[in-house]
Amino acid sequence: MPTLILTPRQTEDSRSLWKAANALGWSTERLGGWRLPDHVVALPDPVLYAEALFAPDYAETLGLTLLSPSEDWLVRLPMKYKHRHIRLTTLQEARKLEVPMFVKPPNDKSFPAGVYGGADLPIEYDGDTPVLVSDVVQWNMEFRCFVLNRVLHTYSIYSRNGDLQRDTGFSTSDDECSALEAFMAEILADPSVEIPNAVVIDVGTLDDGRWACVEQNAAWGSGIYGCDPVRVLEVVRAASFKKSE
Repeated sequence: MPTLILTPRQTEDSRSLWKAANALGWSTERLGGWRLPDHVVALPDPVLYAEALFAPDYAETLGLTLLSPSEDWLVRLPMKYKHRHIRLTTLQEARKLEVPMFVKPPNDKSFPAGVYGGADLPIEYDGDTPVLVSDVVQWNMEFRCFVLNRVLHTYSIYSRNGDLQRDTGFSTSDDECSALEAFMAEILADPSVEIPNAVVIDVGTLDDGRWACVEQNAAWGSGIYGCDPVRVLEVVRAASFKKSE
């Protein structure tokens, strides 16, 4: 039987996944501290859902391999799926920017993603810290998509014009859903696009109406917004595996 392992940090997402796990007949472990107790380490089928800051250490203790997007995924993504220039560089190089650009860490949230001039980037991080630097674009809508074996498993809008959609119940029109599903179907069917077996892909519409990929995220640590938590768990379960497997 799978056991969902949740960190001490209480969030609406983790509570939703806890309820979904119970509905599926899974066991659940809400950690009381940031150290894994022995009985959790000994679990035969752990399913980890944790913040990016802690997940690698938890995974190492549990003997798990985490599926994570490659740092240069957006760089290598065909232009027709992103509609902006993106490069992977270092924070030291990004500090030389002469015009503001969108800068973000590739696979963690070590500092907030945003539009920065070179002199505005945080100084408390090492110069060799990898960062993605891209053209500045405006997003009309942004969606979170949980993908399993190149199939769209569940999705939810999370932003309209920069505003989180929780207060609206993450509602979308049928036309918006159809357009999202068509764009995702095109990406998922394209063999030139590298996609892990279990992953989150954020996509949306730019201010000119074109669909584009926002970023790729690890399923084991992504917020779920209005996604179906049972379907999310199916993706999260596949997002890590025992190193012996």
